[in-house]
Parts: sequence; structure tokens; C-alpha cells
Amino acid sequence: DSVLPLDLILFLVATFLAALVAGLAGFAFGLIAAGVWLHILTPLQTTTLIVAFALLIQGIAVWKLRHAVRFERLLPFLVGSALGVPLGAELLRWASPGPLRAGVGVVLIVFSLYSLARPKLGAIAAGGRAADGGVGLLNGVLGGMTGLGGILPTVWCSLKGWSKEEQRAVFQPVAVVTFALTAAWLGASGSIGGETVRLFLLGLPAVLVGTWLGLKLFGRLDEAGFRKVVLALLLVSGVILVA
Repeated sequence: DSVLPLDLILFLVATFLAALVAGLAGFAFGLIAAGVWLHILTPLQTTTLIVAFALLIQGIAVWKLRHAVRFERLLPFLVGSALGVPLGAELLRWASPGPLRAGVGVVLIVFSLYSLARPKLGAIAAGGRAADGGVGLLNGVLGGMTGLGGILPTVWCSLKGWSKEEQRAVFQPVAVVTFALTAAWLGASGSIGGETVRLFLLGLPAVLVGTWLGLKLFGRLDEAGFRKVVLALLLVSGVILVA
């Protein structure tokens, strides 16, 4: 269905805010955008647009981190995601909006509560590359269904006890590959319609401006305080989606 004028305004505002946060914090574009988009767009449109915009934003970040990327560490995650994306994309074709909306809400709540609590757990060493591959597989399924293809590696890398640079050099490239695989699968299956392409073109300026402003604000605002505000907003969005 064609997006109504009021819905289009909400779409552009949510797109701008999500890009602003992603430019400032380096993550959470899909989480913030989905909190609004799933009320006005179909699950398929939401997933497709999250993938397209996040691929653009994260691609820039990965290019800046290219010297810290270790392919041997990335490989299990990438193989797992490659196997999981087709499954998630096919499940998306049969998913009804209600349960998927509630599922995304649960993801928002769990991610927000975890990040706010920041439990001090010992570094996880068990499982090794097999566990990394399992996380990649689940990440691919989640990315193929919802476009949120970077949440699980982000949490897993933090549990590994890696440094901030090591974590970003893993979860951001994995997210980019997952987004690219999801976009390719959706495109090859004929799931991307003209209305979705139009929304992408309309939202592109909001993404570029929001990302640019977020990068400008980075370093000027209190990172800890802003992080808490963002996570609190994500938590509220998740509760609304589940309710």
C-alpha cells in the first residue's frame, strides 16, 4: 500500500534520528528505525530499508577500521551468517506482522536491558570458532528476518572480553556482510518493490544528513549520558512494540 503523508513524515523523522544515533554511537540504526517503521510499513519493507541504509552507514565505518580487521577471526561469523540469511529471508516471506513486531520488541528490550545493566561477566572462552559460527548463524537468521544483523555479534564480542577496537573490527564487518547477503537474497527473490525503492530514495537525504550530524556531534556530547538516553528510548520502543 502507498505510504500516507503523515506516515511519510514519521518515516523521515525516524530515519533521520536513527542515522543520527548511528553516526554518533556507531550502532543501533535498525533498532531505532524499526521501533517506528514497523507501525507504518510492512515487515518486508522495514527489513529491506534497514538493510539498505545500515549497509551504507556501516560500510563507511568498516572502511575506516580496515587496518584492524582480522579475516581469520571473522571467518566463522561470516560462514554462519551466510547460512542463516537465506533461512531468515524465507521465514520473513511467511511471517505475519504481529508476531514479528512483538519479536523485534523483545529484541529491543533484551538488548537495552543488557546494555544498561552491563553485567560484569568473565570473558567467554568456551566454544571457540564453533560457537562463533553458531552466533553467526543465528545472526544471519535474525538479519534475514528483521534486518537487525549486528546485534548478536555485538553482544557476543563484548562477552568475549575483547577490546573496543577488536569488537568493532568484528561486529561491524559481520553486520555489513549480513546486510549485503540479505539485500542480495531479497533482490534475487523479487521481494523489493517499487514503493520500497521510492522510500529508500526519499529517506537517503535524511540518512546522509543524520549521519553527518552524528559524526559532528561525536566527541562534543557526554558519551555515557547519551548512551543511557539512547538505550532508554530503545527500551520504551520495545515495550510499545510488545504491548
